[in-house]
Amino acid sequence: MTIDIHSTAIISKDARIYPSQKKTIIRIGAYSEIYDFVVIKPVGGMGDITIGEHCYINAHCTLYSGHGITFGDYVLLAPGVVVAGSNHAYSSLECEIRKQGFAPSKGGVVIENNVWIGANSVILDGAYIETGAVIAAGSVVRGRVGANEVWGGVPAKLIKRRLSND
Repeated sequence: MTIDIHSTAIISKDARIYPSQKKTIIRIGAYSEIYDFVVIKPVGGMGDITIGEHCYINAHCTLYSGHGITFGDYVLLAPGVVVAGSNHAYSSLECEIRKQGFAPSKGGVVIENNVWIGANSVILDGAYIETGAVIAAGSVVRGRVGANEVWGGVPAKLIKRRLSND
């Protein structure tokens, strides 16, 4: 079990960071802040959770490691965001879904630097969000989001590109 929290990071006493049973490593970088009722939990794979520097994980966010979650620096999660780097298996009709375990990985989740994820968005296994992107509130993201793009909807689609004068 390894949880590495930088000495300058701020973790709310009401946040929950669960240790791994499978040697998943959880790292929280310098000056990052984890607010009330955030849940960070290794589940559904052996991927590590790495949160860069100056990241802000707002209240009621949930991060399930699955096959890995990587945040660059200056990532902002608005309240209620779910990042799930895993998927349940469900193909068998002979077995309850709960007993089928997890599906093969789509690559975990990567969120590069300077990204804002709006309230109550869901970021799914296989999502790769490039630097400077913005995800609108309530969106469901899978696949790749380009640098400095604004995406929104269910499933999320490109809305516009951020320009220097936005």
